[in-house]
Amino acid sequence: MRWTLPNLLTVSRMIAAPGVAVIFLILPRPYADWVALILFVSAAITDWIDGYLARLWKQHSRFGAMLDPIADKAMVVIALATLMGLFGFNTWLIIPVSAILFREVFVSGLREYLGHAAASLKVTRLAKWKTTAQMIAIAVLFSFGIFEHNFGMNIIGMDAEIVAGIFAGEIEDEFGLVWLSNGAALAYWGGTGLLWFAAALTLLTGADYLMKAMPHLRDCLLYTSPSPRD
Repeated sequence: MRWTLPNLLTVSRMIAAPGVAVIFLILPRPYADWVALILFVSAAITDWIDGYLARLWKQHSRFGAMLDPIADKAMVVIALATLMGLFGFNTWLIIPVSAILFREVFVSGLREYLGHAAASLKVTRLAKWKTTAQMIAIAVLFSFGIFEHNFGMNIIGMDAEIVAGIFAGEIEDEFGLVWLSNGAALAYWGGTGLLWFAAALTLLTGADYLMKAMPHLRDCLLYTSPSPRD
């Protein structure tokens, strides 16, 4: 294997994936939210750059082709697990997260069974949109913590009447509470909506992959194991 820049970028994305979760054990919030967001977005950008450079410089490799989807899945799965830890058992999130994780495990199992035949099942444009939607949704949800914690820090020392007066426009909003509150709401509901959209695309790509894999699975589906009584 030759260590090309595209391969190095893919490896860096693989290494960054667990860092998104570990950073919350090292830094207090909202600093951890900032670092996790920057780390995740940077890693997501490398997902586009490594493929672009590999095509531009004709540096395709079996190592890169093998590691790239693994790095993508590691990023998404670890980031989703981190978000569930931050948001708790949130119904609006647990359903799309479960759908995404189910598809990833299901398709990974199919790929393992198909072996070399899986290489003939090319990545579709819809699958690329799915990955992009997942990464945008996750990045937006990570930004929620930044708005939420800055809002919480800025209202320290204020009573409910002062906060209500600021939102009513009766008191000057010196600390940007309205902006922070609107930003948190937009990040939460926008990110949640994007995650549901990503989950729908994820299930569609899973169904598409299964249909394309059916010819390879025919022998397995038609095979009947002998009865223990025979």
